[in-house]
Amino acid sequence: MSCLQTIQDYGLRSLGLGERLLPRDNFTLCDQFVLIGSGMVWNVYFGVCALIAGFFLATLVAVGKGARNPLLRKPSEWFILVFRGSPLFIQFFFAYFLFLDLKGISPIFDAFTAAWLGALIVLFLNTAAYSGEIFYGALRSIPKGDVEAADAYGFSGWPRFRRIVWPTMLRLAWPAYTNEAIFLFHATTLVFFSGFPAWQQRGDALYYANYFADKTFNPFIPYPILAGYFILLTLCVIGFFGLVNRRLNRHLPGEARRRLRLRPNLIR
Repeated sequence: MSCLQTIQDYGLRSLGLGERLLPRDNFTLCDQFVLIGSGMVWNVYFGVCALIAGFFLATLVAVGKGARNPLLRKPSEWFILVFRGSPLFIQFFFAYFLFLDLKGISPIFDAFTAAWLGALIVLFLNTAAYSGEIFYGALRSIPKGDVEAADAYGFSGWPRFRRIVWPTMLRLAWPAYTNEAIFLFHATTLVFFSGFPAWQQRGDALYYANYFADKTFNPFIPYPILAGYFILLTLCVIGFFGLVNRRLNRHLPGEARRRLRLRPNLIR
């Protein structure tokens, strides 16, 4: 089988398109590159959707934690404590069995036991907790002079937050938030490795890398391929967030702009 034929058969295998059965022997480099690359579709899906949804929840959590009213502050503090204090692997595990119990109560929860929704909810809540703490730290770091200047110009309430506080918070938090985004994409490899099963062998990149490692008894080919894909994905994330960072700091002189620094988390 030519490599072009392999791409046609397995290029979208993770989405259920193409050949129904995975190759069982005589694995080629092309087989491994194509199938692992096919699984990256799920990693990108989980990462992008969780980041977009988690960004807005993180803003609410950060504002809530900084509120004086304990009815707003305490739920935000406990939310951050629970999702930052427990391992993501355990969160996937308990969430899956929670959704299974809810599925037995009502069929409306059927979709929650599937990775595309159930695992996405876990990632969304997890990154919202980490990002919320980052944004809260940025809120605490906003210079008082900026807020006082906004008050002097007559800004208050929502207009002040939207035009002064929120943009400044993002500018201060963006380098750290970029690292959180990178780690979130790496954390998507835990989805099918933990509680959520891969339906009809439709898994992510790690699922297929693990499949080849088990079949060939040689992990030194599929796992480096997997690492290469994630390095490329990380470069794309850094490039995109770098453009946003330049946009947020466009009003500052060049020497005063905050630069992105990659500081990967070794332990979640």
